[in-house]
Amino acid sequence: MRLNGKTAIVTGGGRDIGRACALKLAADGANVAINYHSSGDGAASAVAEITAAGGRAFALQGDMTDPSDVEKLVDKTRTEFGGNIDVLVHVTGGLVARKTFPEMDAAHWNAVMDLNVTSFFYLAKAATPHMSEGSSIVAFASQAGRDGGGPGAVAYATSKGAVMTMTRGMAKEFGPKIRVNAICPGMIDTDFHNIFTKDEVRSKVSSMAPIKREGTPDEVANLAVFLASEQSSFMTGTSVDINGGILFS
Repeated sequence: MRLNGKTAIVTGGGRDIGRACALKLAADGANVAINYHSSGDGAASAVAEITAAGGRAFALQGDMTDPSDVEKLVDKTRTEFGGNIDVLVHVTGGLVARKTFPEMDAAHWNAVMDLNVTSFFYLAKAATPHMSEGSSIVAFASQAGRDGGGPGAVAYATSKGAVMTMTRGMAKEFGPKIRVNAICPGMIDTDFHNIFTKDEVRSKVSSMAPIKREGTPDEVANLAVFLASEQSSFMTGTSVDINGGILFS
């Protein structure tokens, strides 16, 4: 197993891509700390699945835009699993709401930036002092950070572009001790699109992709585990697209 005995934190791990990342990291041998905000049932079931398979995991509720909650997550991870942190997978994020530029106010803009960018800053700030040589950070950007996003997604797309820029800057600052990479998902079958994207738009986008379908959380999680492991040891500062070929960056 690629991550046998390693310690991983997954934020936003209670549903969809985050939950799939937690399960696949554990299947690859990692001890997994799962942060969730409101998806407690999904986080609890992930912990149950991991422990039933002989792995080690716990779930902790917390708001990753609150630095005190971030510190509690890092502290509990070190207490539960001992010593250093080896893998950080930051899935926390979201669109919040679709608002066109005239509809947006500063409160919406700041909420989106805090959720997607500031939370990543807080987590990296708290965790990196305890990350061991050869550790890996996997951030989550988005195809929206490449192409500007769909209607009403300027704030979201801008925040995900910032995540990509942070990834490059952090890779320079933390290397060679810690590698930092990001993932840019396209149309993935998650609650994000269930909530914010019309069915006809999803069908149109899927039909335009060479693979002719949406991606799955498991497929994205496979990429996350690869970037977390030594199999990607010569990769840092990259933002890797996973979108079925709908966009080539």
